[in-house]
Amino acid sequence: MRLTGTGHAGLRIDTSAGSILCDPWVNPAFFASWFPFPDNTDLDWARLGAVDYLYVSHLHGDHFDREHLRRSVATTATVLLPEFPTADLEDALRAVGFTRFCRTRTNEPVDLGGGLRIMIQALTSPTDGPIGDSSLWVEHDGVRLLNQNDARPTDLGVFAGLGHVHAHLLQFSGAIWYPMVYDMPPAKKAALGRQKRARQIDRTIRYIDDLKASWVFPVAGPPAFLDDELWRLNDLDGDPANIFLDQRAFLERYHGQGHANGVTLLPGSVADVTPDRCVVTQPVPDVEQFFEDKARHLAAYRERRRPVIEAERAAWHHPGIDVFEGLKQRVEPLLAASTHLACRMGQVLLDVEDDSGARAEHILIDGPSRQVRHHDGEDAAHQFTIRRTLVEHLLHTGEVDWVNSLFLSCRFSASRQGPYNEAVFVFFKCLSPERLRHAETWYAERETDTEDIVLDDWVVQRRCPHLNADLSRFAAVEGNVLTCQMHGWQFDLDTGRCLTSGDHEIRSRRHDRVTESSGPDHRGGSRPRAED
Repeated sequence: MRLTGTGHAGLRIDTSAGSILCDPWVNPAFFASWFPFPDNTDLDWARLGAVDYLYVSHLHGDHFDREHLRRSVATTATVLLPEFPTADLEDALRAVGFTRFCRTRTNEPVDLGGGLRIMIQALTSPTDGPIGDSSLWVEHDGVRLLNQNDARPTDLGVFAGLGHVHAHLLQFSGAIWYPMVYDMPPAKKAALGRQKRARQIDRTIRYIDDLKASWVFPVAGPPAFLDDELWRLNDLDGDPANIFLDQRAFLERYHGQGHANGVTLLPGSVADVTPDRCVVTQPVPDVEQFFEDKARHLAAYRERRRPVIEAERAAWHHPGIDVFEGLKQRVEPLLAASTHLACRMGQVLLDVEDDSGARAEHILIDGPSRQVRHHDGEDAAHQFTIRRTLVEHLLHTGEVDWVNSLFLSCRFSASRQGPYNEAVFVFFKCLSPERLRHAETWYAERETDTEDIVLDDWVVQRRCPHLNADLSRFAAVEGNVLTCQMHGWQFDLDTGRCLTSGDHEIRSRRHDRVTESSGPDHRGGSRPRAED
């Protein structure tokens, strides 16, 4: 099996039974804030795009590049389609020109012929990607690959159960706006950045340790920030408070823990993988020197792409749009149709400012009252300061997912009172009736986990109340605080209170309070339910 890096989470998989192009991304994403790192514009896309199969893991702009798909990928390719709860991805690909679809079912292998087998695991909670994320497993001629990319499965066992995996590709770098855009003292922001960076490294290594693949390819990050106003977000000097670490920084940490199977996959890197070997040909003479010259590479890259950024900026202006009325007409019907999200999100203040930085309009989205109104001074737990031209463009285009456009762009500032509120950001990615119905149904159908495990001196529910991560694998306990390493959520085990968000509680108690009738100590495993 031959793997060719195409940049970020993208790669081409070649076998004698067919070729698969995964997540090809070239053009800037998220209001021209993210660019692929390293630059991949000079790859031979005519050759790379002539494939038998296309796999797009999800609709985030750094995985679904509409313009590039239309220009450079053969629309005769069969799309390997995850089993998502909405038709958004299929509709978007049909709009590009793709007509052939292989509709998969989650965790069910598909034989494509000639000994080529694939399986896609779709994650479908409202917090997974833009209403869905996925991972692709591929097998041919005794070689198995897992392209996990951005996805965060609660358990990799379904992939391991199909046989030993030889190549594991997964995200390692930041793909979020927190804490960089938040208004807070620099020392606090730096401390939170260090914490976030450490947690995402630890989570990645936990996944690697769980799967135990022969070779590990850190992919899906970091983006390059080429706009002058975002340049500060690039990690040019190994800053431990910067969440956008690059491949070399991750591999230094990974190899420093005693591992030796990490592989750098740059745009144009070729890895020939067999059951016994991984032979890599790099597009640069010296990979280490390339990362030493990262600042110079980015500076030259910025100059080449500056006209693209300027053209994007010019397209955001729509002065004829009334921002307040546009938001009111767009959001109030969704709030009226919402039961769970509207109540949970509370009040969100949008400070919409003009290009000079002057505060021009203060708009309150009041979830509990189902209203959009002018702010009259009342407290709002979440506050976002956004440039008017960006809001104009979101309304002009009818964008249904502000997370997959505005928030990931980092072109805003934020503050909040109290803990993180998941419902706020889920609502902003569900600005369509179809997406909102899915999110509302998902929250309505959630059931309490009744399985317990023992962790140190505590008995806790096995599944994290946030997104059901298996805490026997992803929990770290220090004193009376449990941290779920899947997403970094923390819980006070004495009270069950969530320290990260006010919306979740964990079932927990001291282990020394457990009686014999509670069953044996299943340390690191589950206690069977009574009906079992």
